[in-house]
Amino acid sequence: MEELEALFQGFALALSWYNIGMMAIGIVLGIVIGVLPGLGGPNGVAILLPLTFTMPPTSAIIMLSCIYWGTLFAGAITSVLFNIPGETHSVATTFDGYPLAQQGKAGEALTAAFTGSFIGALVAVLLITFLAPLVAKFALKFGPPEFFAVYLLTFCSFVGTGKDPFKNIISMMLGFGLAAIGMDTVSGELRMTFGWSELLRGVDFLIVVIGLFGVGEILISMEEGLAFDGKSAKINAKVVLETWKKLPRYWLTLIRSSIIGCWMGITPGGATAASFMGYGIAKRFSKDGDKFGSGMLEGVIAPETAAHASGTAALLPMLALGIPGSATAAVLLGGLMIWGLQPGPLLFVEQKDFVWGLIASMYLSNIAGLIIVLSTVPLFAAILRIPFSIIAPIIIVVCAIGAYSVHSAMLDIWFMVLFGMVGYLLKKLDYPLAPLVLSLVLGDRAEAAFRQAMMGSKGAMEIFWSNSLVGSITTVALLMLVWPVLSFAWSKLGQLRSAGGSR
Repeated sequence: MEELEALFQGFALALSWYNIGMMAIGIVLGIVIGVLPGLGGPNGVAILLPLTFTMPPTSAIIMLSCIYWGTLFAGAITSVLFNIPGETHSVATTFDGYPLAQQGKAGEALTAAFTGSFIGALVAVLLITFLAPLVAKFALKFGPPEFFAVYLLTFCSFVGTGKDPFKNIISMMLGFGLAAIGMDTVSGELRMTFGWSELLRGVDFLIVVIGLFGVGEILISMEEGLAFDGKSAKINAKVVLETWKKLPRYWLTLIRSSIIGCWMGITPGGATAASFMGYGIAKRFSKDGDKFGSGMLEGVIAPETAAHASGTAALLPMLALGIPGSATAAVLLGGLMIWGLQPGPLLFVEQKDFVWGLIASMYLSNIAGLIIVLSTVPLFAAILRIPFSIIAPIIIVVCAIGAYSVHSAMLDIWFMVLFGMVGYLLKKLDYPLAPLVLSLVLGDRAEAAFRQAMMGSKGAMEIFWSNSLVGSITTVALLMLVWPVLSFAWSKLGQLRSAGGSR
């Protein structure tokens, strides 16, 4: 009951004209970022973060979260109309979305995608509303050992995701190395500054993100020589209503994909993994599973619902524990820290109005996002018909302005270019970027928690098994760390047994 009262107060805060305007601007900017090649949720939020430094924290985070909302919605536009995923989580949407567009059903496909996204996000926001306060209250009992164990669990959970666990570890180690540059927060000593006074404050995560996701993606896109030749779409009231009449028959797919997405968002599997899992499970359980890939509406609903639920649910551990569940959530976490807010359990106690204003804005921006994308698809689809030779320089200039505005230093632009080339190489070598961003943001906090725990126990590692809570979290984290090795050994053992049995 207390949470509902706080939520209503949050609605009163979020419904101010200023915050409503920030929602609309954020969603429109997010859709533009989502449909433009070379930009995505993490980079869009990072580039525009400096613009919010003069805003009240609540209004700023509302605008930035709405940018994220817009990018999630916009991924379906390019997937359905151009067969080009606007975001990595939209790859699965192309499987049935583009065939529907080829059949002249682009409006129906987009309406289903947007509505599925809306439902997935709504389920995730309801989960945040009722679960985040409970998690935060429970986390108030945490000390340095417990917090380090949770950080360790977060890092280890990324190891088992993706194609190559070792590439995840290498990417994460690179992030830890970058996080260690600057002044040691415990001893006050300088580390890896190489005599450069500019590195005393460390490497700013915003500069890294802008370079990795912005400049790096542009370099990849330039190499691939993007050219757009897509289908047109008309969405009117008749198309929307006719599509909505068909959706109840897919109610089980909507529920199942929402649950998958929420789980993958809280345990940082990511929106991409959630969309593929949602699509695969929908195909397996559908009576028309053999027709998936030829233009099935269910094949559009399942991945979009799961992806949006995952992207939204990733904000739950960020708010309640200070641990982001995605790369974009990590950028938002950095923004909160810049504004002097400490994400985690104390946020629900010390900044109650801020938290509930943000949660209330999630409901409102989800509704506003659905209305805006349904009414403006032709306009945003037209952006993709602008030659890439014009779009690319504009994106580079926007990235440079965003990097310079963080500290008003030319060195940051050079760092942006450097990390752009690093991002290009990592993409070419198929290294994931999300673990790097996560370890860069949380590296200092994890190190501080570990060292405080060690000082409290006089160097005894047994402190991480000193009680049932920290012991169970640490054990699960270590199991997840070695799980890829155990899984590989088990599969090899199974192959040897089958080979021996065949003889």
